[in-house]
Amino acid sequence: MTNQKIAPTADTAALAQEFVEFAVQAGVLRFGEFKTKAGRMSPYFFNAGLFDDGAKLARLAQFYAQAIVASGIEFDMVFGPAYKGIPLAATVAVELARMGRNVPFAYNRKEAKDHGEGGTLVGAPLKGRVLIIDDVMSAGTAARESIALIGAAGATPHAVAIALDRQEMATENGQDVPHSAVQYVRQQLGLQVCAIATLADLLAYLATQADGGAAMAEHYQRVAAYRQRYGVQQ
Repeated sequence: MTNQKIAPTADTAALAQEFVEFAVQAGVLRFGEFKTKAGRMSPYFFNAGLFDDGAKLARLAQFYAQAIVASGIEFDMVFGPAYKGIPLAATVAVELARMGRNVPFAYNRKEAKDHGEGGTLVGAPLKGRVLIIDDVMSAGTAARESIALIGAAGATPHAVAIALDRQEMATENGQDVPHSAVQYVRQQLGLQVCAIATLADLLAYLATQADGGAAMAEHYQRVAAYRQRYGVQQ
């Protein structure tokens, strides 16, 4: 079963809508006014750290696994960058095994261990095509760090799976650039990227909720305005 390929079957649009609803209900996707790493005031905030109990984490892993399978990305193992990527990689590996695709997983420490086995890597040896699993991608910095680590171990950084693609301009030296972090990773670093949902999916969800009251309609308008200002060409 280790090398069994699962045929893509998920309806990705429906999966994305279901995921956005799940994230909102779990309190992980929130609306209001939040300062991003780029210094922007965003009308929404996604904090995967709030998938903070067993049931939420298990459901999250199902979304990741379904999106990964639907993407058709080929890989030999999964890797979770410290820290948020560690539980993500572990639970996604469990879910993939449940679906019939048992693959090794590994993760890194932020600081090298100076006793026992030592080093910064934990889990299965890094080899073959590696799928990096993380929550979001703000500037591509974490992806570059993972790529360097995986390459140094003699494996091939092949793809990245994330929960949400914000589809907004990245920043370089404090200036907006015309591409997103996801586009940078795809076009400049040469990795495939699989996202469970995107900003466009979030807007589609809010559009269906607009009849639910003035608050949801306002959230839609604010997120749409944010995308108009900072969104990237797809």
